[in-house]
Amino acid sequence: MLDLPISLQMAGLGLIIGAAFGATARLAEFCTLGAIADACLAADRRRLRSWLLAIAVAILLTQAMASGGLIDLDRAIYLTPDFSWFGAIVGGLCFGYGMALVGTCGYGSLVRLGSGDLRYLVGFIVLAVTAYMTLRGLFGVVRISFIEPTNIQLDAVGSQSLVDALAYLSNSSAELLRWPVVLLLVAGLLIYCWQDAGFRQSRAAIFGGLAMGVLVSSGWFATGVLGADAFEPAPLRSLTFVTPVGEALVYLMTFTGATANFGIGSVFGVVLGAFLVSWSKGELRIEGFDGRRELLRHLAGASLMGFGGVTALGCTIGQGLTGLSTLSLSAPIAFASIFVGAWAGLRYLATGSVWARA
Repeated sequence: MLDLPISLQMAGLGLIIGAAFGATARLAEFCTLGAIADACLAADRRRLRSWLLAIAVAILLTQAMASGGLIDLDRAIYLTPDFSWFGAIVGGLCFGYGMALVGTCGYGSLVRLGSGDLRYLVGFIVLAVTAYMTLRGLFGVVRISFIEPTNIQLDAVGSQSLVDALAYLSNSSAELLRWPVVLLLVAGLLIYCWQDAGFRQSRAAIFGGLAMGVLVSSGWFATGVLGADAFEPAPLRSLTFVTPVGEALVYLMTFTGATANFGIGSVFGVVLGAFLVSWSKGELRIEGFDGRRELLRHLAGASLMGFGGVTALGCTIGQGLTGLSTLSLSAPIAFASIFVGAWAGLRYLATGSVWARA
């Protein structure tokens, strides 16, 4: 493996980690929209607590690697001094609402595609095209003209890390503050998770939270440690499923002139992992659209997710787990906006109006 180009090594590791991610999602029913729907519509917060457990594990392991000097989180896109607060809000709302229309998020679409649901093949293509249009194409004009001018430059702080911001405000060392902040956040999340008897009795919820948190941290380790080649260092990244979906589609279309990377490998890995679990359980089913209305809803939702995910710098995984593990200031804003957007979308689907009374 050491004789392979570093980009190909990272793609292979992305495939392995992505496959484990897809398999875990399929086994544990780890779904963001499902967690939001359960919490808002059924008062069942077990899957939401599973998500919070994953956040706690990802924060703890990622910050331990950063503190130990294994990875330099300042190289991550989430901690650049360019603080896109408005993009996190607008993008998060768009992504969350689109997620409700589609019935799942970006990585959830890949999981369902791997399980045989061809509706999400359409969603994959639309999400990929819209994401790439927002990153480099026509929709990028909107992002550059209306979103980026609102960004706040945090050069004096050094990055948009919560730890760096607190260190700047208190005129103290970021390393001295890192572990008090991390332990306070992790302890709060764990206490909230474990105080619910239903969650404590749900092996699937606990397994899903622990596994997803470990896998997000594994992405940082793969690109930051194993990818730290002296001559060709890999970009520091972990799991996210918006821009890499666009890159994966471009890779499929331009294979001979394209270069694989960690994100592309993780996209194909999620589909593979979900497929293997569905096949082994005898739950592989070919499904399609029931009618025109469902098709239009998926097209609109996937488009909103593609635009929103790039604008917010991540999806439910990219900001909701990976971004939060870096303690980025934009991550909780984006994640909260995704939650609100998804709630609004679910309300619309259930009542025909976002503002309808319960």
